[in-house]
Amino acid sequence: MRGLAGKAILVTGSSAGIGYAMAERLIAEGAKVMVHCRDAAEVEQACRVLGGGCASATGDLAEPATAQAIVDATVRAFGRIDGLVNNAGIYPRGILGETTADFFDHVFAVNTRAPLLCAEAAIGAFRLQKSGGSIVTVGSINAWCGQSNLTVYSMSKGALMTMTRNLANTLGPERIFVNQLNVGWTFTANEDATQQREGKLPGWENNVPIEFAPTGRIMQPDEIAAHTAFWLSEDSQPVSGQIYEVEQYPLMGRGRASD
Repeated sequence: MRGLAGKAILVTGSSAGIGYAMAERLIAEGAKVMVHCRDAAEVEQACRVLGGGCASATGDLAEPATAQAIVDATVRAFGRIDGLVNNAGIYPRGILGETTADFFDHVFAVNTRAPLLCAEAAIGAFRLQKSGGSIVTVGSINAWCGQSNLTVYSMSKGALMTMTRNLANTLGPERIFVNQLNVGWTFTANEDATQQREGKLPGWENNVPIEFAPTGRIMQPDEIAAHTAFWLSEDSQPVSGQIYEVEQYPLMGRGRASD
């Protein structure tokens, strides 16, 4: 175990996909997890499958009040909060030249404003407890540039890098550690549905060109969860303010892979 036993951790967007794998891994390492999503039936089913060690909270992170509400729910359920994983996010496609203000505002409300508000709420709780805490925010390698149909999404994730460094720079003396995982291409049910809508055949995730995945397959949620557990744990301390690229290849200086 890595110092997670007994820790109370809120994972946003954790009823399915990467967030669910995170909750599963954290519970396996002895943590208590607040599982969150917008749909009550979905989050309750996730908790039933996960078994003991979790509680559930619902709320739409596009609504500003949700952030404080789910942090408060974590404290009520477990008596404290020791960690926050800003995992929830959306990645709608867009078309350059057709971006609307409403589209931009919605993506930023969920992907950028909500993580900050969740962090603010968690920081308030950490300070009351006077015991420090850890925040891990899930970004994306698209933050460095991104695809042409993910411009707004990429911008929203790029802003999180500044947020992560800024919070870490300020909160280090309080032993509040803030780091970010810039996650690469990962297989989830939602990603599978997206790729099949765009023409890929079932099983595509295991036959990916090496320029996108040198191993020939994209990553799995449980692999991302393992990195999350480390950055929440005492093993990663006192490191803070880091943008950790959870990807199969180095982004900087990388040439196109060849056979």
